[in-house]
Amino acid sequence: MKTLNLLIVSILFSSMLSGKTVYQQDTIATRQGDLIITFLGHGTLYFTFNGKVIHIDPVGQYADYTTLPKADLIFVTHQHGDHLDAEAIHTLSGANTELVFTKTCAENYAGEGKVTGNGDTLELQGIKVEVVPAYNLVHKRDNGKPYHPKGEGNGYIFNFGGTRVYVAGDTENIPEMKEIKDIDVAFLPMNLPYTMTPEMVVEAVKVLRPKILYPYHYGNTNTDDLLKLMKGIDYCEVRIRDMR
Repeated sequence: MKTLNLLIVSILFSSMLSGKTVYQQDTIATRQGDLIITFLGHGTLYFTFNGKVIHIDPVGQYADYTTLPKADLIFVTHQHGDHLDAEAIHTLSGANTELVFTKTCAENYAGEGKVTGNGDTLELQGIKVEVVPAYNLVHKRDNGKPYHPKGEGNGYIFNFGGTRVYVAGDTENIPEMKEIKDIDVAFLPMNLPYTMTPEMVVEAVKVLRPKILYPYHYGNTNTDDLLKLMKGIDYCEVRIRDMR
């Protein structure tokens, strides 16, 4: 343990000297190689799989994209500024980068991208993706309009070598989750008042039955509340990462 601690300190010290931020990463084995998840913050992360880099909701507030690998694919869940950042997209984009987003995103972004909607199925650069709804039923603005109206936002289900990863976007535990099957890894938002309460996340877990749950986009919501509520749900491992 002492050797491990010294190694961690050495890595952190080296990163400080180099000026580079060290981001948390997890590795998940699939039938076709390792899936590496890099956690950047809030709703922002990226996957590395079979030589492809897939960025989700890149926003410059959460990462210095000049230090990160260029994207093969970029997916944006909806048009809000903490998810759609034109400058971050530009920084990550190379000659062959493909951008996937919603109709409302396209109306708020001057560049080109592939517009997708709920129910679409894609295969891009060997990655199969299902597009599913993401919206509010309960949490609304003072004028009565949902923070995320139905039909405007996307969730994405990625198939990485048979491992199905659900990135829910900004949503609540909506009825359409009952149609989502065989999820191995779920990213579920827990940021009040905009998305789910810990109780809603638990209800979503009971429907989706993922093997691994990453609460993300959780702001000031206390993740300990979720951990308490998840006790006894032994088919799902909860992994807390710094995704406030």
